[in-house]
Amino acid sequence: MGSNQPAISFLTNLARAALGLGASATFLNSALYTVDGGQRAVLFDRFRGVIDDTIGEGTHFLIPWLQKPYIFDIRTRPHTFSSISGTKDLQMVNLTLRVLSRPEVNKLPSIFKTLGLEYDEKVLPSIGNEVLKAVVAQFNADQLLTERPHVSALVRDSLIRRAKDFNIVLDDVAITHLSYGAEFSKAVEQKQVAQQEAERSKFVVAKAEQERRAAIIRAEGESESAKLISDATAAAGMGLIELRRIEASREISSTLARSGNVMYLPGGDSQMLLGLNPSR
Repeated sequence: MGSNQPAISFLTNLARAALGLGASATFLNSALYTVDGGQRAVLFDRFRGVIDDTIGEGTHFLIPWLQKPYIFDIRTRPHTFSSISGTKDLQMVNLTLRVLSRPEVNKLPSIFKTLGLEYDEKVLPSIGNEVLKAVVAQFNADQLLTERPHVSALVRDSLIRRAKDFNIVLDDVAITHLSYGAEFSKAVEQKQVAQQEAERSKFVVAKAEQERRAAIIRAEGESESAKLISDATAAAGMGLIELRRIEASREISSTLARSGNVMYLPGGDSQMLLGLNPSR
């Protein structure tokens, strides 16, 4: 029994050392915290409250139980939200807004005190809807399309100013979607149909006018031709008419002669042979 006493004493001391080492490691682990890249920390002290200094990247010490770190992501993050707003001419439009936001690093303690870690989810949708409704109400429904760059600029400037009141920086603001209500869309479609009908009516009127002018020109040409023939007849007598009749008869005879079914052309008291069909 006496020979086992040193071994028992050694094991007891080893256990105590292991226990002390474990306790020390646990204490040390609870006294350290790490702030990763793109993050900042705000330290809360049970006696002093939120400490005004912002803690940067790296591993830092704190007093266990007495202090607690809160980690903020300071990288730019996208947020998208929609709003149904009324225009100046009382039309309802649906807009979707996308913003890229990040917090002001030196204002993180103030942001944590007033808004908490989810500051962007609490602030951006409300001020986004407020700004969209205020800007859209200044324009008619059709102006939102024709003056879209101006509308976007107004929304961006107004939203940046409102976000700055909450210590939030907006790197980009963009209107990604714009749609109208069913009644306005139907009215636009009917207007397009009416415009197409008006254009078609203009084409019909123009075509009728061209046809009328062509008829007038053709009638004037025929009248001029008749006048010339009348003047020639008056000057040359019936000889011109007889010449035209002979030329017409010759043309008719030539046409009929080329037909295989015509053997002769009766005329007056005589019969004039015009052509034979060589195949018969």
